[in-house]
Amino acid sequence: MALEQECFKGDQDYTWKQRLLSRILRKLGEQVPPGAPYGEQYFQNLHRRNVSVYTLKTAFSTIHGFLGFLQKHGKPHLSSLTEEDLEAFVESQQDRGLKPLSVKSNLRQVQTFLRYLIAGGIVSSDVLARPIRIKVPDALPRAMDPLDVKRLLSVTQNIRDRAMILVLLRTGMRIGELLRTRISDVHLAERKILLWVGEKNRTGRVVYLSEDACEVVRAWDQKRDAHKPLLFYAQGRSSMSYTGARTLFGKYLQKANLSHKGYSLHCLRHTCATELLNAGMRLECLQQLLGHSTVEQTRRYARLTDKTREEEYFRAMARIEGRQSHDRNRSPGEVPTVFEETQLFDPYDQELHEYPATLSAVAGRTG
Repeated sequence: MALEQECFKGDQDYTWKQRLLSRILRKLGEQVPPGAPYGEQYFQNLHRRNVSVYTLKTAFSTIHGFLGFLQKHGKPHLSSLTEEDLEAFVESQQDRGLKPLSVKSNLRQVQTFLRYLIAGGIVSSDVLARPIRIKVPDALPRAMDPLDVKRLLSVTQNIRDRAMILVLLRTGMRIGELLRTRISDVHLAERKILLWVGEKNRTGRVVYLSEDACEVVRAWDQKRDAHKPLLFYAQGRSSMSYTGARTLFGKYLQKANLSHKGYSLHCLRHTCATELLNAGMRLECLQQLLGHSTVEQTRRYARLTDKTREEEYFRAMARIEGRQSHDRNRSPGEVPTVFEETQLFDPYDQELHEYPATLSAVAGRTG
């Protein structure tokens, strides 16, 4: 039965990709930007390589925009493309106000396309001779504050909506993975959900349901339409869109007076990962649950939950605060202990005119 389900999903995904490819080729043919025939060949090649629907969509959006940019700037043939044209495209993306991560992602898509053309002798290899490096801020994952999570759940009374939010919060699933989850993938007796194909790396995995998530999913299962294959769907439809899910989440954020905090649905995934690490889960286990290709992706969450660093900071600060309190109680004229214990060191080096030791070193000697 499981094999039949997997084959069905594979066939369905292949059909979706065929339809998407047809639309891509039609749009390329209609607008005829520079290099449209090569663009058609490139996307047919991607289809043969069995890339995901998501990859096809994002690649087309970027490559189509790149070819349109070249047409607008008087580049009728790809053979005349130079590295200056590629740099100009990057600058145009930045001028549009795109975030650095989006610019970097679009550049990577274009570079992959150009490598394909270079291999075919269409474009000179000089175009990519000098790499363009875009510095992207290494931001912390955005997790929700525990009190905000409680406020959000307190206003989510609709059983379907509460089930969606709790499943995302307890499993760390991506919203796209949840919206594609079929009722046959949910095994409440074993408290787990089977994700046959991951959204990004296309690697299947198993996620587990907490008791509160199981309870609310059971309640939703009693009310949902048994004839609809997907676990969650919008009213009057057989599925739910990304836009519908985001709108739903935004409604509850507003109801909980949390709209100003900038939370997104993806924050529920970050919150799950942060809470599991705080509870002592090993990075390697969390990596498998989140579906990360490498443990380095998961290690970002460790920066939010490094208890060792936190404990050492407060231990050192307690020493500093205790010493300051002791100094305030010192009688007038009494020599501070810190100078008594470090009297062999000159606070100001006469030759180098700088401190010989950092504050942490002095604090270590007095602790």
